[in-house]
Amino acid sequence: MTDTSREQLYEDLSMASRRYLAAYVLFNQALADHLGLHPTDVQALSLLTAAPGPVTVKQIADMTGLTTGSATRLVDRLERAGYVARTPDQQDRRRVLVTVVPERVARVTAVWDDLGRAWQEILDDQSEEELRTITRHMHRAHDLSHAQMRRLRSRPKPEA
Repeated sequence: MTDTSREQLYEDLSMASRRYLAAYVLFNQALADHLGLHPTDVQALSLLTAAPGPVTVKQIADMTGLTTGSATRLVDRLERAGYVARTPDQQDRRRVLVTVVPERVARVTAVWDDLGRAWQEILDDQSEEELRTITRHMHRAHDLSHAQMRRLRSRPKPEA
């Protein structure tokens, strides 16, 4: 592959990536509007349902990149809406764990499952090796995004 064709591929990928990310953010907003939630709350629910078990507010802050204060307010909103419950940690009674409420989260999961079938359909014609490549890319993009969030949050904000 020549340098110019690789540069063109990078440019095409950059544009496709920008469009994909913008579409995902707009989709997330539409989903949040549909459910009557804040977009950050929808993403937090996604992360909470992917977690192996209950988590602390500090862990939610780490997962989302929010401050612990913002994560506490997020949990407050989700608790008021009935999506999560705070429970004492049985191993350390000083800690409080955040647990999803399965019956309430099923409402969100039903929407995700319906949309997930459409996602699977667009992947059905991919080979197993292509699916592994996509999955590897998604894992690497996740890690890079979190590193970039930390980097961005550590920098001073630009002057107006």
